[in-house]
Amino acid sequence: MKSSLAHLIPIASLGHSLGISLPGPLIPSIPGVTTPLTQNAPPLPILQVPTPPLDSPPFTASNIKPKKIGYFWTGAGDKQHKDFLATYSLDDDTFGTLLWITDVPTSGNDPHHLGPSIDGKALIGGGLLSLLKTQDTAFYFDTSNPYRPKFLKSNRGILSSIVDEIRAKPEGGFYITYMGSAVGTSPGRLVETDADFNIIHEWPEDVGSVLNILGEQFNPHGLSIDWERRTILTSDFVEPVSILKPSLGIKRANTLRLWDLDSKKILNTITIPDGGGIQDVKHIPGNPEGAALATAVHLGQVWIIYPERRDANGKQGVAELLYDLGPKARDTTAIYSDISQDGRFVYLTLTTANHIAALDISDLNNVKRLDNPDEVQPTIGPHYVKITPDQRHLLVTDYFVQTGEIGLINTPADYKALYIDILDDGSLSFNRTIDFSREFANRGGGRPHSSVVFDLSDPENPLYY
Repeated sequence: MKSSLAHLIPIASLGHSLGISLPGPLIPSIPGVTTPLTQNAPPLPILQVPTPPLDSPPFTASNIKPKKIGYFWTGAGDKQHKDFLATYSLDDDTFGTLLWITDVPTSGNDPHHLGPSIDGKALIGGGLLSLLKTQDTAFYFDTSNPYRPKFLKSNRGILSSIVDEIRAKPEGGFYITYMGSAVGTSPGRLVETDADFNIIHEWPEDVGSVLNILGEQFNPHGLSIDWERRTILTSDFVEPVSILKPSLGIKRANTLRLWDLDSKKILNTITIPDGGGIQDVKHIPGNPEGAALATAVHLGQVWIIYPERRDANGKQGVAELLYDLGPKARDTTAIYSDISQDGRFVYLTLTTANHIAALDISDLNNVKRLDNPDEVQPTIGPHYVKITPDQRHLLVTDYFVQTGEIGLINTPADYKALYIDILDDGSLSFNRTIDFSREFANRGGGRPHSSVVFDLSDPENPLYY
C-alpha cells in the first residue's frame, strides 16, 4: 500500500503544509485514523439515527445577578431533548437559583468536560458520544453576558473525536484532548483552536511523534500545561470504541506523553506499569520541579510525574508512586482530581466507590489523608471536581458515563451537583446540592457531567475556572 505523510496527516486541509513525505509502506493509511473520513458516517459498530432533537421545555429564568455563577454542561435524561448548559447562582443567599438554560442544536451527545476561555467570554463543552450520531463534538458558548449564555457554534476534528480535557490558551483559543480517532479508536489527538475557536491543528504533526502514537495506544484524556517550562502532559485513558458493544473488552492505557509546548513534539512516553487507565494529570501549583499528579484507575493510586528528571534512557519524564488510595479505590472506573492553588491539597473522586478523597500533599515525602476511606458520604457516582476560585468550596458533579445497552460502562449516579465546604485543614464538610433529576424532570432528568465557576466578587479581578 503506497503511503505518504500527506495521507497520514492532511495538514493542507487545515491551512498548513509540512512539505515532507515518507517513502514506501512505512506507515499504513488507516481511514479514520491517519486520514480524514471521506463520508459523514464512520464505520462504527453502533450508530444512532441523528433524529431532530426536542427543544427545552419552558423554564422560569431569574434576573438576579449573583457574584458566583456555576455553569453545568448537562445532558437531557431522555436523550431526546437538546443537551444544554445550565446556569445557576452559587451565592450563599441565592444558591441553586436557576438563571438560564442554553440549548445546543443536538441531543444525545452525553456532555462531557467544560472549560472557560482566559477572558471568561466563552465556554467550550465536549460531547462524549456525539460521534455515534455523526454530530459535531465541541460546543462553544458566548458568556460575554455571564447571566445569559448564548450558543455560539460547534465543530469537530478531522482526524479525531471524543472531546475530553480543555485548557485555554493565553492568546485566545484552546488546547483540547480528543481521546479517539475519527472513528473512536486509537490514536486520538491533541487539538488546537484559534481565538475564533476554529480548529487549526490536530497534534502531533511531525513524523517521529506520529510514529509514537501509532506504535502505542494513544487516547489522551488528561491535559496539563506548564506555561513557564513550556511542556505539556497528556494522560492516556481508554480506547473509546472499546467501551461499546460488540467489544472484546475495554482497552485501558498505562501511559502519559510529555510534549514540548512550542513544537508540539512528543518528548517521551511515560509508563505507569499496570496503571489500567491514566485518567487525569495536573501540575502541582508552585512545585519547584514542575511536578504533576496522575491518577492510575486500575491501581487506585496517585503517581507523581517529574517532567524534568531523566529516565534510564536519558529522556525527560519520570513517574513515581506517591500514594495508594487503598482497596476501595481499586478499579473504581474513574479517578478525577483537582489541586488547590497553593499546591497543598488534592481532591480525588472515586466514582464507583461513591467517595471523594482528600490528601494533604504539602510534604510530598509525607502525604496525609484527610478523609476517612470507610466513611459513607452523601454522593453516588462523583466524578468531575473543581475547587472554586476562592478556594473555599469543592464543586462535584455526580455523573460519569452511562452508555446504556450499547456499551460496557454504566456507572450509578444520583445526578446532583455537590457544593462542599473546604475546611481550614483541607478536609471536607458536605453542605448543599442541586438535584438535576428533580430540576429537569420534564426532559427525563438532567445528567450534569462537568462545571465551570465564575467568581465576579471583585469586578476588577474576575476569576474564571
